[in-house]
Amino acid sequence: MPMESKLRAAFEAELRQAAEAERDGGLPRAWRHLERAHILSQAYAGPHIRVHCLMFGFGWRRRDVRELLGQLARILVAGPGSWLGRAPLGNTGGANVGILTPMPIPEDLRVLLEASGNPPLHSRE
Repeated sequence: MPMESKLRAAFEAELRQAAEAERDGGLPRAWRHLERAHILSQAYAGPHIRVHCLMFGFGWRRRDVRELLGQLARILVAGPGSWLGRAPLGNTGGANVGILTPMPIPEDLRVLLEASGNPPLHSRE
């Protein structure tokens, strides 16, 4: 199932903001936007894999071996996890968190996800 248009727009906005922040040297802010894009993408295999590839690239540019290895594993399981509905909701997607650890979803993202037809998220955390 494709991303609903408002959700897709929010996802793309997070990716644009991540790129702009990184370009401006705001690395923590750039990473936060990638994490938010990850949360929005988890139910959609293509966007989910795309975010992990972008996180891999971020790790590559920082020469962060831990992030690179973590993202390689996540790239491999992101698609099947999304297709099977097994992605841990709210997980921010970085190597600094467990690959299967559900996490609280920021309220603004929860509203977007629920409005786009995703199942109630509070019961799946």
